[in-house]
Amino acid sequence: MTLTHGTWEPRPAARWEDGYLSGNGHHGTLVFGDPNDERVIVTHHTLVRPNGAEHARPPSLAAQLPALQERLLAGDLHAAETFTDGRELQWVQPFHPAFQIRLRGTPAASGTPATPTKPASPGAEPPPYRRSLDFATGVAETLHEGHHSRVFVSRADDVIVQHVIAPALDITLDHRLPGAPAGLAVGDGAVLTPEGALLTLRVRYPGSEKAYTGATLVVVTGGRTKLIPPGVRVTGAESVLLLTRVLRHTGEPDTEPVTDALRALLPGDKNPDANDPHAKNSYAEDLYTHLLDRHTALHRTAYDRVTLDLHADPAERARPGSELLALPDSPALLERLFAAGRYHLLSASGLFPPRLTGLWTGDWDTAWSGAFTNDANLNLQTASAATAALPEVTEAHASLIHSQLDDWAENARTVFGARGVVAPAHTDGESGLSYHFSREYPLHLWTAGADWLLKPLVDHDETRGARDPRTAAALAEVAWFYEDFLNRTDSHGRLVVVPSYSPENRPANGSWGAINAAMDLSAARHALLTAADYHPGPDAERWRALADRLPPHRVNSDGALAEWALPGLDDNYDHRHLSHLYGVWPLDEITPYDTPDLASAAHRALELRGAENDSAHGHLHHALIAARLRDGDRVAHALGQVLKGDFFHNSLMSAHYPNRDVYNADAAHTLPAVLVETLVQSTPDRLVLLPALPATYPNGELLGVRTRFGAVLDLAWSPHEATVRLRPTRSRRVELRTSSGVEPLDLVAGEDRVLTLGTW
Repeated sequence: MTLTHGTWEPRPAARWEDGYLSGNGHHGTLVFGDPNDERVIVTHHTLVRPNGAEHARPPSLAAQLPALQERLLAGDLHAAETFTDGRELQWVQPFHPAFQIRLRGTPAASGTPATPTKPASPGAEPPPYRRSLDFATGVAETLHEGHHSRVFVSRADDVIVQHVIAPALDITLDHRLPGAPAGLAVGDGAVLTPEGALLTLRVRYPGSEKAYTGATLVVVTGGRTKLIPPGVRVTGAESVLLLTRVLRHTGEPDTEPVTDALRALLPGDKNPDANDPHAKNSYAEDLYTHLLDRHTALHRTAYDRVTLDLHADPAERARPGSELLALPDSPALLERLFAAGRYHLLSASGLFPPRLTGLWTGDWDTAWSGAFTNDANLNLQTASAATAALPEVTEAHASLIHSQLDDWAENARTVFGARGVVAPAHTDGESGLSYHFSREYPLHLWTAGADWLLKPLVDHDETRGARDPRTAAALAEVAWFYEDFLNRTDSHGRLVVVPSYSPENRPANGSWGAINAAMDLSAARHALLTAADYHPGPDAERWRALADRLPPHRVNSDGALAEWALPGLDDNYDHRHLSHLYGVWPLDEITPYDTPDLASAAHRALELRGAENDSAHGHLHHALIAARLRDGDRVAHALGQVLKGDFFHNSLMSAHYPNRDVYNADAAHTLPAVLVETLVQSTPDRLVLLPALPATYPNGELLGVRTRFGAVLDLAWSPHEATVRLRPTRSRRVELRTSSGVEPLDLVAGEDRVLTLGTW
């Protein structure tokens, strides 16, 4: 592990938020690294607590929609506040942890001192301790005298693997974590097995038939294992290997599927020859190495595709993460956060993309239910997937979408009486139904969500040069929705988006449900044109004609792109969301090159935008848009708000608010996208180099970036020169944009192209 591609601390985590994270997109772990009382919190993407939302349906409002449209068009700016069936606000099922694997040292049990710590003599140096996390392998390691622990979550075998060398251990599965609701029905068990022992934990939710089961197979090399309910005690062992899985299910808890899967991971020779000390002593170590090699072949391959080197001071690179976080202007900090962000994003993505908390939490009381929040956060977190070469993240994103398209169709029918699909603003992963309503958050009115969520899949297709038929089918569904929904016109014959919602803002002189929100206009236009591009023929002609009838964006009296195109709706500038600038990022509807006047108005809107409550996602969304508008100073300021605002825990996972308030993955996962956008931007026809690099990072290398015209790109820059190597996978002519101007660039598949640029 190099210090750029990992992190370390000189002491154990005192809070779960500081625990080192591993994950494979299904299972996750938070590792404290305490050799005396090690805790490994186990999570799984499917673990959501029933709270009534599992029975919720979208409100049946389609029959009322024409009357609402009439009232809004007649000037009743608050009409949408009553567009509901009167239900109370219902959050999605909250994400929660499963349990913790607990390993306590037991000096009295073995006859030899097992505790790894010794009282220090007055004035003596404390015994050495180090916990570390290797981003390239996902291994969280703890080293202390007499104790060595390594934990990773296998991407190949979907199992949590922990290898421990310690004189003696008590091992239990403990469900008692903060916020656990009263009334959990918990059963645990421990039995001795030929390998060592099997621990099980069965948990049923209060008042529900749903439950989850966890199992840990304890593989012991040498020594003695005995039951000490609810766990086991291992003494005198050469090493101990723990294999853990979780299964969420309905009905009676059944440990057999979990335990059988764990035993299937063991080699055919489960009982090494007791007369062969080498075979006996190397059994657990060899199994650990075998499982790690299988995992690393997948994880390292993905992680190593893209790297960032800012030529940081080696002494700063060597610092623990907690010390580096106190140096917000250090290039070494940005290098490590870039690497950590890609590592955590990859680790959180598999069965699903990342939640608000990624794949991790140590508390059952997760803010905003630990949901997939679709109206900003999910797309921000996954913004680097295509460019920073993590197709695994996009595949997880696509998996979530395609599993819920039937629910999206029900939203369209039930709320809007339309064909096609409408995405929800929140989902727990089980349901894609839209039922989140309150006066301030009428999220069932948000119609831009399907286009917003499908945009990363379109980027992915452009990057790889092939169109996924599932994406094509989903885009057609979105276009069919707009064919039915866009049924009102203004006095000029232009279509009107009514009702219209700009997450999660409202006009200064109106209410949350309004008319012609800029995001809705951009989304409708983009969805119709993109669907037409994927589906040439009569449908395409009809969809393009519909897009042409949408009204243009409006520039308000401040010279800013208005959040609502309808004249008379005033902007509310102090807000964390920047939904109205969707046309700038991630779309290419508004650019300094093709629409300079609109780009200038968008930049003015960005200048006027406040930070409201200092949410991390707001600052980094601001930075992404500023990068597209070539404003490096504004990017630097937005980054500085996060780097200097104490947003990062020692684990290098982030918080939603300054001062590490509310565990949240937005900043951690979005930061790599911001850095890439400052250096390289691409469309299927354009390459923009060094558009918005902050002056504080004058030297560096970014290697392995993917472009949307089908080339892998390496970039090296200094104050006076930049070198670009392009490795195209398909032949194409693109427009090259630099600070020196614009010129055509011809690329031939399989032929590398090296460019040297002067002062930029």
